[in-house]
Amino acid sequence: MPSWKGKTRGGLLGYKIFVATLKFFGLGVAYFILRFVVFYFYLFAPQSFKHSYRFYNQRLGLSSFSSFFKVYNNYYKFGQILLDKISLMSGFKNNFTFNFDGENYLHEMSTNKTGGLLIGAHVGNWEIAGFLLKRIKAKINIVMYDEEHQKIKQLLDSVYQESVVNIIPIKNDMSHIYTISKCFQNNEIICIHGDRFTEGSKNIEFDFLGKKALFPTGPFYLALKFNVPVTYVFAIKETNKHYHFFATKPKVYNFKGGLKNRDLMLHEMMQDYVNELEKMVKNNPDHWFNFYDFWKN
Repeated sequence: MPSWKGKTRGGLLGYKIFVATLKFFGLGVAYFILRFVVFYFYLFAPQSFKHSYRFYNQRLGLSSFSSFFKVYNNYYKFGQILLDKISLMSGFKNNFTFNFDGENYLHEMSTNKTGGLLIGAHVGNWEIAGFLLKRIKAKINIVMYDEEHQKIKQLLDSVYQESVVNIIPIKNDMSHIYTISKCFQNNEIICIHGDRFTEGSKNIEFDFLGKKALFPTGPFYLALKFNVPVTYVFAIKETNKHYHFFATKPKVYNFKGGLKNRDLMLHEMMQDYVNELEKMVKNNPDHWFNFYDFWKN
């Protein structure tokens, strides 16, 4: 079963070099160094290369020749986004610009004190999407796996400015559900990914880019359990210094009791998400950052 293992590849020394480069020389120099780092991973990360290549060749129907180049561009875009996140959240000098589609929906969640569930994906820059939510006058909580290398986390925490969001780590004992419940009771906003799951998690199969793929049910059960409005959000890097934030119109997925009705509503909600995700990926194929066997090839 294709599932994410819970960790992202990367070394502490590399992070230290890029943090220092961003601090003293800026994004332009960091992007230049990044090209050589990306070339290394392009040559010596065969598993992620294989899955990325298949994405472009089999799912998007590109030629073998084009797919090889697309993988490099995909890696480079991913690296840029990591650097952008560090630069923006650390307060280093940058000239990023942004525009927003659907931001008014999020302001309405705050003004109407309904709280809400924002479901994103590993498409575009999720962390910058969270950073941009500081424009919303509501407490923002991001639910995420907390399995990354502790020394890397400590390094980044040391350079980040005060966080504008609260992180809720996913725990094996499911205690994060209690925390999420308290947040919704306080009309806060919860952000979570809807495209990855770890081994043993419940999931449902959907057609996605021409082939069956599994999606986790957990994030979507939250919306039904707590009866909160749901919107799907993405932040896409359109140029070196410009991001575009998207949010769909919120919807409350009500169901009238019974497991059958609940499951039907769950499927409807997840299908809406998959449709939005597919549209976003087709429009921004270089922003697909699931470097594992997302489809069971």
